[in-house]
Amino acid sequence: MKRRHLLQATAAIVALPRIGFAQSYPSRSIRYIVPVAAGGGNDMIARVVTQRWGVLLGQTFIVENQGGGGGVIASVTTARAAPDGYTLMQGYVATHGTTPATRSIPYDPIKQFTPIGMIGATPNVLVVDANLPVKTVMEFVDYVKRNPDKVSYGSAGAGSLTHMTMELFKQETGTIILHVPYRGIAPAINDLLGGRTQAMFPGLAAALPHLRSGRIRALAVTGKARSAQLRDVATMVELGFKGFDAMQWYGTVGPAGMAPDVVKRLNETQVAVLNTAELRKQLSSEAVEPWPMTPEQFGEYIRSEIARWTALAKARNIRLEE
Repeated sequence: MKRRHLLQATAAIVALPRIGFAQSYPSRSIRYIVPVAAGGGNDMIARVVTQRWGVLLGQTFIVENQGGGGGVIASVTTARAAPDGYTLMQGYVATHGTTPATRSIPYDPIKQFTPIGMIGATPNVLVVDANLPVKTVMEFVDYVKRNPDKVSYGSAGAGSLTHMTMELFKQETGTIILHVPYRGIAPAINDLLGGRTQAMFPGLAAALPHLRSGRIRALAVTGKARSAQLRDVATMVELGFKGFDAMQWYGTVGPAGMAPDVVKRLNETQVAVLNTAELRKQLSSEAVEPWPMTPEQFGEYIRSEIARWTALAKARNIRLEE
């Protein structure tokens, strides 16, 4: 009897540090790394989410921008940080999708990270110069096939989602469209507006002002459901392109090896923030729809994204130099 009581008491003592850690976390500010320069949609999303998230956790998030290398610098910093819950990163489709698929990187996007939760996503939209004589996707495909080597598209850069999504479109339609990579989304859209390129697959937030002005025309959006901001525009899936649901997504990850109770606390509080009407309204300025997930669901989503873009990169022979 005494031995059994002793074992029970020992087990209880061993459990105390973990219970205490869960209850006391967080006890200081949390570093939140954003893998892009300050300004822009990615940065805005991080700041509005962490501001409200910090209130719920009772601690301040310190947003730290680490741009460069398609998110490589920020990802390496995060992967090497202590897995104590005080360094997190806003992973997104580049850091945990297209970049690992198209180039050699000094981090493992799966093994070196702990998924915390998805924040949200925005669709990409197939747009064309408003002067192009097409109003539907099939008319565009027909136009391209009747004008081989005369249609070009811009992207935010080689290996970006805007590049990969159009390459997916070319693969699915058997079309030839010349790729013109730019250093960012703004110059790519400017050349589309100027008639120097004829098509593009930008994120919805970047395209909306020009769609509203009538200078470019939307033919379809990616995703599994129509966008609330473009309800009259069909999805590629609706039009018969099965699996064409690529999205510009954002989520939170930490270093590998984080304590499950800390991950659980972070996820539950993040989900609570994402479910507030006020945050939804703020994210709508970037056409982002909150998309809460459990850590397990988010981890599976990351794995599926890497597999998707890796397969496409191999099929289209897309391999970028350092």
